[in-house]
Amino acid sequence: MSNSEAASAVPFAVFCGLDVGKSEHHACALDAAGRRLHDKALPNDETALRTVFERLGEHGRVLVVVDQPASIGALAVAVARDLEVEVAYLPGLAMRRIADLHPGQAKTDARDAHVIADAARTMPHTLRRIRGDEETLAELTVLAGYDDDLAGQSTRLSNRLRDALLHVHPALERLLGPRLDRGGVLDLLAAAPTPAALAELGAQGMAAVMAPRSPRLARTLPAQILTALLAQSVVIPGTAAFARVISGVAGQLREVHTERDQLATELEARLEAHPLGPVLTSMPGLGVRTAIKILTIVGDGSAFPSAAHLAAYAGLAPVTRRSGSSIKGESRSQRGNHALKSALFLSAFASLADPTSRAYYDRKKAEKKKHNAAVICLARRRLDVIYAMLRDRQPYRAPSPSPAPLAA
Repeated sequence: MSNSEAASAVPFAVFCGLDVGKSEHHACALDAAGRRLHDKALPNDETALRTVFERLGEHGRVLVVVDQPASIGALAVAVARDLEVEVAYLPGLAMRRIADLHPGQAKTDARDAHVIADAARTMPHTLRRIRGDEETLAELTVLAGYDDDLAGQSTRLSNRLRDALLHVHPALERLLGPRLDRGGVLDLLAAAPTPAALAELGAQGMAAVMAPRSPRLARTLPAQILTALLAQSVVIPGTAAFARVISGVAGQLREVHTERDQLATELEARLEAHPLGPVLTSMPGLGVRTAIKILTIVGDGSAFPSAAHLAAYAGLAPVTRRSGSSIKGESRSQRGNHALKSALFLSAFASLADPTSRAYYDRKKAEKKKHNAAVICLARRRLDVIYAMLRDRQPYRAPSPSPAPLAA
């Protein structure tokens, strides 16, 4: 028997729950009988963490459980591993359910730490070991959050740029507004932010500016821009000031798009490194960003007893409303995890090019359902498949076609 196998055969003597925080955590340690061995605030500092973990180790084998393995909980996990202390984490959904089983309605760090420690002691099946794939998942969570920030920043800058163009030249905004995601268009606006500057460049000058990043668009758009410029002969007051805004915002938006493109490559590489990444992306309609959103929220799906529980969590399960025998019916849920629901809806919409998904969508449309309702039904059906894929760690397999009926 190896040392690691021998260690795993020894039961835990101490269960240390950490309710992690930015500057300090709260640590609550229980022994196997539930007696408190430690219950104090713990600074988020390596020396303090080492001191507590080593002191708890004097009572026997220690299991440290955190409620967040990344970001503010990363140092605690790293110190525990350096001391060869077992580490696990309690998912937020499981923690909320377990907290309801404890008396009291208070929400304090001390109570949360005790709930974590007691769950580790009495309900070890609710825990997840922090393995290599969990570290990859933590990295995905951080980078995906950064990508979400960049996406929000891109939307804000695009709206600001459209507003400035609309003020200066409405016809130009109608032409360029839908194309602000193209690098060549942003290069052009950064170099020539006013109608006069665009006219001075001419078709060839605009094509030369756009060609490096949008070669195909550079062949057709300059002539359309010159035509749009002819629709307005007056110069709007404040155009010179708006030129500074348009040039600056276009440059910022260009940098955000470049950063997102580079980040997309990193996200794809990390998703491929996670065991469940290729499993999710094997399903039609599940791209890299959607798969990461599902993976960072759902994990391996072990926190949900069935696909129906996961559907309820995502807000895809219909809600039954009944009052006596006179009023019955089911309506769409307005609750659930909205980020997960949005990701599942978008993936279902993107899968309509797949014959299997399209056939189910058409069947729901034939039942007089509107487009959004039919897509939600498709998302709910696909969620059953996603849950099975995560549970079995198997890639998507298209259903085999039903055999044609034999002729009489």
